[in-house]
Amino acid sequence: MVKKFDFDTTKDIIIPKDPFERIIGQEEAVDIAKMVPHQRRHLLLVGPPGTGKSMIAQAIASVLPKPRYEISVLDNTENTDRPIVEIRDAKQIKKDNNGETKIGKELTPLEVPSFVAERLGFRCRRCAALSPFTEVICPQCGATKSQKNNLFDRYGLPPQTGLNPENEKVRLATTRRSMSGKEEVIIYERSIDGRIVMLKQEEMKKLEELAKKSKRKIIVPFKRTTFVQSGGGTETELLGDIRHDPYGGHQNLGTSAYQRVVPGAVHEAHEGVLFIDELSTLGEVQRHILTAMQNKTFPIVGRNPMSSGAAVRVEGVPCDFIFVGACNINDIKRIIAPLRSRIRGDGYEVLMNSHMEETPENEKKTYQFIAQEIIKDGKIPHAERAAIMLLLEESKNIARKIDNEKGLTLRLRNLAGIIKMAGDMAVTEKKEFIERKDVAKAIIEAKPIEEKIKEKYGNWWAAEAADYGVQSERSGSETA
Repeated sequence: MVKKFDFDTTKDIIIPKDPFERIIGQEEAVDIAKMVPHQRRHLLLVGPPGTGKSMIAQAIASVLPKPRYEISVLDNTENTDRPIVEIRDAKQIKKDNNGETKIGKELTPLEVPSFVAERLGFRCRRCAALSPFTEVICPQCGATKSQKNNLFDRYGLPPQTGLNPENEKVRLATTRRSMSGKEEVIIYERSIDGRIVMLKQEEMKKLEELAKKSKRKIIVPFKRTTFVQSGGGTETELLGDIRHDPYGGHQNLGTSAYQRVVPGAVHEAHEGVLFIDELSTLGEVQRHILTAMQNKTFPIVGRNPMSSGAAVRVEGVPCDFIFVGACNINDIKRIIAPLRSRIRGDGYEVLMNSHMEETPENEKKTYQFIAQEIIKDGKIPHAERAAIMLLLEESKNIARKIDNEKGLTLRLRNLAGIIKMAGDMAVTEKKEFIERKDVAKAIIEAKPIEEKIKEKYGNWWAAEAADYGVQSERSGSETA
């Protein structure tokens, strides 16, 4: 077996299974991040782009236990503009899905009174033969089995609904004497799939209560990821919203309020990690994040005052998440003071490294990163040892050029771009491995546009002049 970092290609490099061990050169940050999921603290990561902030957030989420609860909104029949929040655990979901709350006694057409079987469409009135209720004509004698206008029980009690053979439930009410001699109302319900359920009057009330709960919309499912990333581009994305209904939620034409509830990232991150990169760009929306962190619940409301959703409000939606925010050093002053105070009081602020010392151990970490990027991309071949050595030299160059430091860069996104470009070149030429010359070419092509402009035009002003055609006009006049 090949020893770790004793390799000919990146194919021989063993990638750690622990997600924290895949984070390169951020030992202090990793040590703190490991405490976050167990103690449920918040975290602010400050540092240049591409240094592994999102990887730390993902690693925290990966070690969290699976979510235990599902969040739904239910129709509120008393006030439709105030849907009700329901939280169910796995046991309750299983109980509901398995029908353990099933009410009534299921019967066959042979077990119900003959007149009930006739009225529900199972028995022919002429020959008494049984057939599926969807067959309106008796296959035995050719007579019509039932009529919509004839759906009344023997005691003159009207049915719950008209007979519609295929697309709705049908209920037929009748009466009978109990063992004690009292008359009781019995309801026979025929489902869409043809089952017959016998219900007593008190059971019917329970069924109606369950029917209210059946009007639900799951907004945060039980099976979900524990890592939610939000850019905070809109308040709706982060905080949720109520969709507009042009019919204003009209009972017959519109969409019910509970069906128009849209959760935000703060709700979807319940029991998990909410990661927001470029936190400083959110402005005053940061105050809403602070409220959600403090209260662990956040209402979902309509955010457009001109929308029909503005009248709808869902209170008490859970949002108990671990917050991980990220920003650049220059933007730290744009994070509001109360939010920073909450993070420091119930979590940690961490400064990311931009480079690491040039040691044999750190060189091995760079090799590991190269192998990780190739495997994560999944579209490029592994790299030969000579190509890896050149990438190591480029890592040193990036540290020297950008940070003016001697060592290996931790601005790994810059290095990742070179790796992928070299891999794409190797794929185009149908090579088995990324070669040194692919990396050399990629280093030249992957330069920032500012460097390419400086090499071609000498300075930015000359490039702007050329862009507007000034240079070509001058050279034309000199020729004349």
